[in-house]
Amino acid sequence: MNIAISALIVFFAHHSFTAEYDSSKLMQFTGTVTRVEWTNPHARFYLDVKDAQGNVTSWNFELGSPIVLRKLGWNRDSLKIGEQVGVEGFLAKDGAKMANARKVTLADGRNVFAGSSADGSPTK
Repeated sequence: MNIAISALIVFFAHHSFTAEYDSSKLMQFTGTVTRVEWTNPHARFYLDVKDAQGNVTSWNFELGSPIVLRKLGWNRDSLKIGEQVGVEGFLAKDGAKMANARKVTLADGRNVFAGSSADGSPTK
């Protein structure tokens, strides 16, 4: 398959933020990174998050594309399995344990924008 056709498939398979996420439901999470997927059209990572009773739930966080993340200062090693991180993200409309990450607080304390499509191109 040539590159132009591959790009078209990715473009048409891509979803809009408003189709999947609720911009009125911005939540904060803290948890342990269990998996990182550095893929197009969106990178993803998974956190095990404990609730007040100590129950652990796995959450799936969508990031921007790898190229956008690189422009925001990310690299493949920004999130490491086993690290504790914080996430600010918009919840999925369907109630799934999934969110569109807006900002991530890395294990070293740095805050990095996650390339959320809700914000357009973050500038802060």
